This record gives sequence, C-alpha cells and structure tokens, in this order.
Amino acid sequence: MKSASSSTLPVRKIPLRVRLFPFLKWINLINKRSLRADLAAGLTGAFIVLPQGVSFAMIAGLPAEYGLYTAIIPPIVAALFGSSLHLISGPTTALSIIVFSTISPLVEPGSAGYISLVLTLTFLAGVFQLAFGLARLGTVLNFVSHSVIVGFTAGAAFLIATGQIKYAMGIDIPNGSSFLTSWSVIIKSFGQANGYELAVAVITLVCGAGLKTYRPRWPGLLIALILGSLFSIVIQGDAHGVRLLGPLPGHLPPFSRPDLAFDTIRMLGPGALAIALLGLIEASSIARSITVQSKQHINGNQEFIGQGLSNIAGSFFSGYASSGSFTRSGVNYESGAITPFSSIFSAFFLLAIILLVAPLTAWLPLSAMGGVILIVAFKLIDVRHILEILKTSPSESFVLLVTFCGTLLFQIEFAIYTGVLLSLALYLTRMSHPHIYSLVPDPNGPRRRMKDIFNDELPECPQLKIVRIDGSLFFGAANHVSEIFEEMDADDPQHLLIVGSGISYIDISGAMMLVQEAQRRRALGKNLYLCRLGKEVRDFLSQGGYMHGIQEANVFDSKQVAISQIVSRLDLPVCRSCPHKIFNECPI
Repeated sequence: MKSASSSTLPVRKIPLRVRLFPFLKWINLINKRSLRADLAAGLTGAFIVLPQGVSFAMIAGLPAEYGLYTAIIPPIVAALFGSSLHLISGPTTALSIIVFSTISPLVEPGSAGYISLVLTLTFLAGVFQLAFGLARLGTVLNFVSHSVIVGFTAGAAFLIATGQIKYAMGIDIPNGSSFLTSWSVIIKSFGQANGYELAVAVITLVCGAGLKTYRPRWPGLLIALILGSLFSIVIQGDAHGVRLLGPLPGHLPPFSRPDLAFDTIRMLGPGALAIALLGLIEASSIARSITVQSKQHINGNQEFIGQGLSNIAGSFFSGYASSGSFTRSGVNYESGAITPFSSIFSAFFLLAIILLVAPLTAWLPLSAMGGVILIVAFKLIDVRHILEILKTSPSESFVLLVTFCGTLLFQIEFAIYTGVLLSLALYLTRMSHPHIYSLVPDPNGPRRRMKDIFNDELPECPQLKIVRIDGSLFFGAANHVSEIFEEMDADDPQHLLIVGSGISYIDISGAMMLVQEAQRRRALGKNLYLCRLGKEVRDFLSQGGYMHGIQEANVFDSKQVAISQIVSRLDLPVCRSCPHKIFNECPI
C-alpha cells in the first residue's frame, strides 16, 4: 500500500540559475513585437510618473528630485528580480507618508540629515523585505486583513490632503504637526489664505479630476500641472506670492550611502519594519490583482526578494522607500506591456526627460502640486469597499475604524501594527470557537439525513445527543469546546456522540480535552462516543495513546454503526415514555 506522500504529484523544481536570476524565466518572451509594446508602455509610464514622483517626494518631505530618482533604479531592480510581468515599482503615496511621519519628528524635513535618515530607513526596509523573501514568508501577508489596508489608506488620504493645504492655500503650518494641530492652524488662519495660490490649486484640481474622469488614458496629472502653471503665469502668480518649485537638478541619480551606525539602525528599526510590511502588502496585492486579467502566476516569495533588492539598491542611488504602484502598474498592463522590459524602458525614458526638461520645473507652482496631490489623496479613499465592510461585518468594521483613527491620531506604524494585531486577534477568536451543531435525523426525509436541530426545530432524543464539530481542536479552542460540553449536561443526556468529520486539525490540548471529557462523563455514569474521524485526527489520537482514555470501543467509523450501537444501550423505560421515534433503531 502506497503512503500518502508517495501518491502526491511530484513538484517540479525550479533550476538554481532561475531562482537566482528570475528574469531568465521571461527573457525568452522578448521579440520585436514585445519590444514595441514595452517601448510604448514605458514611454506612457514615464510621463505618468513624472508628476507623481515630484508629488510623492513632497509628501515624504524630500526635495522633488528624490521622487524621480526613486522611479529610476528601484523599478529596474524590481523588474529583474520580481515575478510579475506587469508590476511597476517606485514611489507611492502610502510609503511617502510613512517616511515623513517616521523621520520628520527627528530631523528638519528636506535637510541633509533628513535625507540621510530616509536613505537609511529605505536600506533597512529593503533588508527586512529581502530577509522575509529568503525565509519564504510570503504567506504571512495572508493574515493581514483587507480592512487594515482600506482603513490605513483612507486615513493616509486625510493626512496627505491635510499636509497639502498649506501649499494649496498659502497657510503656514509647522512641519511635523499632528492631524488635529494642523486643522486647528488651518481653521484659525483661513482668513489669511493667499487667493492666488488657492486659485491655482483649484484650477489644477478641477482640470486633473476632469481628465481623470473623461480621459482616463491621458496623462491627466501631467496635463493638469502644465495648465496650472500656465494659469499662474497668466495671472502673474510669482508677483502675488505664488511659490514656485524651482529647477530640478538635471543629472543622474547621485551615489549615496546610508548611515549604518548602530544607534541609527536601532532608532529607525520599527519604522523600517512598518515600511517593509506595507510595501510588501502593496506590491503583492497589486501584482495579484493584475493576474486576474493577465492569468500569470505570481511567486510571493520572489516578489519579496525583488522588492527588498530594489530598496537596498535604491538607497545607494538616492532613492527612498518604493513599492508597487497600482496606477502605473494598471496603466502599464492596459498599455499593452508584455514583459518587465516596459518598467526598464520607463526608467530610461524618465532619465532622459529629467536631463532635457529639468529647467522647466522652475515655473511649477507649489500650489499646483498641492492640487495634484489632493487628487491622488481622494483616489486613495476606497468608498465602495468601506461601505461593504461597514454593512457586512461588525468585527472588520471595528478593525477598519481603529486603523483609520490610529492613522490620523497616532504614528502610522502604530496604526498598522494595531490593525494587524486586531485582525490576528479576530482570526484567532474565530479559530478558537469552532462551530458545534446539535444534529438529529430528518423525519421527513426518505434517507433521514442529519440536520441541525436549531435551524429546523426538530425533536431530540432525551438520552442521546449528537453534535458535529466544524473547526480545529487546538489549544486555543479546547477550553471553549469543553465549556459547551458541560453546558449540555443541563439537558442531562446519558450519551454524547461527536461527529468528527469536520475536525480539520487536533493537537495535544484538543486530544487531552476529549480524554478529560470522556473521563468526566464516565464519573457521572455517562458516555462519550466519537465517529467519522479523519485519518490524520484518528492517527494522532492512536499514536499519542489518547484512544485508551477515550476507550477505543466508543470510537466508530460511521454514524450508522455508532447510532445502532448506542441505541442498544439506551434505557428502555425512558424510550417507552418518549413520544417521538427519533431513530430507525429505536426499540419502541
């Protein structure tokens, strides 16, 4: 007889060279057609990331060019060492705001010290991600509730929008101010807003929102920035206090070196872990969402490695924390990209644009940038999923609201950790409360199948109670199940039959609970029986010696045999007084 392991299908091993250099898996897809498609998609992506990169760098408290540097080296590395054919990495709103919230309380944003800490934070996040990938922890993300992501992104949207008010309205808000402090300043200073900067921001926002709605395939943010800048020139904004971005440095990303001093690493470690986790969640979820259309298989562990290497490499070329971008990845796929070469082409096109048009950014108003970022912030609020969660699940709604409020009122990484821990707590709570159903034969059915007594209000045998357990009998569930069994004593059933086909897993605590329940019932002159146990559960009980405590004679292969044996042991006087014939085997 073959063992269970020998009957399983053999797993095809991936060659070592492909594991080390995953781009060898798709390099054979490259041909003239793919190059043309990837070239066109890359050009589109470069124009899209230009305003986004500048906007995200401002959110992160960095000079504008650092957002563009982040869109050059990290996407190339992630494309070569990830597993998705269409995922585009680079700066993102969520990571930008975590970078700002982590570093701004420590150093003045935009300063040399600030930039150094941001690069170190990026390097550490990359190391965490690489370590997760090498340890094959890709399944860890399955335990992060969708409600955490929805709540966090909604809270991040409010923080982003609040941070841009000072640019859109010309109000001075101190750097590092909390959400409540910022709005207190905004309300007090509302009458001092610069009308010209507000007008530029509104024009940019309206143009960008209109283009996003009616011309979604156009580079709407870039066009909106251009129109906002032209409007500022027409109204002579620079003469009325409209602040300008200034020219960007038109050169290659400079080489940089993170600060790897022990004190710095210890200080930035918690924030780096939060960035690593959120970056992996973003990249993996975006890659998987695209596979719904592309039908491609995604290797979660390889994505971890690709994202980790991209952040490590980026930190040495003036790039800050990067991850997958839903906007750019979606446009990349819709533009017809075939291989990750589209991401590489996009990076080189962006580099060419930086070298050619960097001086023109001198005319870009900060208020126009604020208008664009407000559009990005509003797009982060997933109203549809928020309403679905609030309608369908009180527990998930609680997780969402806690994460949302924590994002606004506390440090971002604290909000993420709190949301994740709450999700795990709810998951463990559900796991520790397996469903226990009371069953009786259906008297109206031709085959008298077992049905849930509570759903159908069917009569129950006063001497034999049959229950089915659906779930795991592990250390977290043992006490809960034991309490339910004790509560059943209120009906004083002489015999308790557990249908174990729904027990998916059992550990030592669960097995000991069954033994103790059997012993407790015998001490009361009662009996415990088991039937239809899965092979793994039965083997565990046998190999561990637990069958002796339960009594192997009380363990049956089927319900029919179990009921037949137990009914023969029922008290006949009680059976005579019972008005119902519950079982076919009933003696009366």
